[in-house]
Amino acid sequence: MRFLIIFTILSFLAACQQKPEEETADLIIEGGIIHTLNEAAPTAEAVAIRDGRIIYVGANEGADEWEGRKTKRIDLKGAALYPGFTDAHAHLLGIGQRELTLNLEGTASIADLVSKVEARLAGMAHGEVLYGRGWIETHWPEGRFPTRDDLDAVSPDNPVILRRADGHALVANTRALEGVGITAATETPFGGEILKDPRGTPTGVLVDNAMGLIEPLIDAPSEDDKRAAYIEGAKVYVSRGWTQIQSMSVNPANVPIMQGLLESGDMQLRVYNSIDGNNPAVRDLLASGPQYAADGLLTTRAIKLYMDGALGSRGAALLEPYSDAETSGLVVAKKEEVMPILTEALRAGIQVNTHAIGDRGNRLLLDWYEEAFNAVPAAERKIADPRWRDEHTQIVHADDIPRYKALGVIPSMQPSHAIGDLYFAPSRLGQDRLTGAYAWRTLIDEGNIIAAGSDAPVEVGDPRIEFYAAVARKSIDGFSNEDWHAEEAVTREEALKMLTLWPAYAAFQENDLGSIEVGKIADLSAFSKDLMTIPESEIMSAEAVLTVVNGKMAYQSPALTPEK
Repeated sequence: MRFLIIFTILSFLAACQQKPEEETADLIIEGGIIHTLNEAAPTAEAVAIRDGRIIYVGANEGADEWEGRKTKRIDLKGAALYPGFTDAHAHLLGIGQRELTLNLEGTASIADLVSKVEARLAGMAHGEVLYGRGWIETHWPEGRFPTRDDLDAVSPDNPVILRRADGHALVANTRALEGVGITAATETPFGGEILKDPRGTPTGVLVDNAMGLIEPLIDAPSEDDKRAAYIEGAKVYVSRGWTQIQSMSVNPANVPIMQGLLESGDMQLRVYNSIDGNNPAVRDLLASGPQYAADGLLTTRAIKLYMDGALGSRGAALLEPYSDAETSGLVVAKKEEVMPILTEALRAGIQVNTHAIGDRGNRLLLDWYEEAFNAVPAAERKIADPRWRDEHTQIVHADDIPRYKALGVIPSMQPSHAIGDLYFAPSRLGQDRLTGAYAWRTLIDEGNIIAAGSDAPVEVGDPRIEFYAAVARKSIDGFSNEDWHAEEAVTREEALKMLTLWPAYAAFQENDLGSIEVGKIADLSAFSKDLMTIPESEIMSAEAVLTVVNGKMAYQSPALTPEK
């Protein structure tokens, strides 16, 4: 009897000490190492989440105190948990469209390209336009761009338009060229190039701004098409472990579409928009200032501009001519048009993110940014630290590298570009210019942060590839040589920051995102193997098993089911 009384009293006291349901966790994640990027406590055993924010990080036993009747628990079963991975430079609409149209990723040759076109046309109506994207010729045995003649053999009745993976060139067949009136006499637009054969006949390849000539043939996608693409793109991304995409060159008209999908739950991916600076509606953003919607999942506060083209299509603007062609690339921006946007953006608190790849393109970017900073002193700016970005920063002259830190310009770089481009960059640039190519280590040592992304659909859009490329600086199959400058690789902690904490800073979100700390938003990514310790050769075998966005499970491997 005495024992029963004591047991009842203890049970009553324990019940009194339990937290009220409104103070318990919605979700507890445990069962694997947790890399927090909190210097005071770099690893943990468990994390508890309530109302979308982290309320506990620490040992397993401490997490138990946050359990309530409605708390779900996830056992990582040995997987590793990280701050949410952010793709700091990609194109969400294009990612979805790539999945829903003719995806030419992995095309092995011109013959393979033609075969894929022929197969797709078999199910299409006479005269219907075929659009595809994703080819890249640098590994092809033919050693050249595809041409209209290659495509004409299988497409006499349908216009065919195939965009290169980098988005800076396309090839069109004769039916497509005739459909928009492109001939040997067609004037080349500023910032573009119409490639021609020795007879002066267009080959079908259009570079950078010349691609606009073919746009009348490409039907603008309907709102339903866009919704489908956004839903598919977001679905693919959370399944790969991404929690946020910093989406570039966004049409302002698409922002309400994304907002609706996020509010309805059809998209579960945090989005930071950088809208197309060539769109007239950019003036609306400059007038309104930063915009936030969908419970904080959608931010629109940046403008995307272009300085030059891409290295693969020889559109990147170089200080000296290409080593393998008689051209120095293309500057696609006009200073007299860009400078007013830059100064207005400083006064409105709008971030500017500018595409620049060649050493001349990057120098011009730094020159124009510096001129704008000098024209608008800090007292006249909406935000003292504008955090403007250089999107790609691929080839930089040694004299310009110190300017990034001095000006506060953030290099936004894509590690996968290096391990793809370095197969052909030596022939494009020669040996000397490779010392300033994809210079992650040098830029970090100069005191910069690097916001890393993938530029999907130019690249696959896989966080494992970006992490691997940053730390290994080798091809996926392990190849590298002296041209690849292995000394520019980064540490694993730096690679993790490049994909988490540093993109958060580059989007003014470091107080809420980028590390696993009490009070921060619960955006989390888990992989089946610990990227921080496994051999380089195993990084690509680590599978995404859990993606948490705003405290909710956006993706969950079937192996990780809640305990209750």
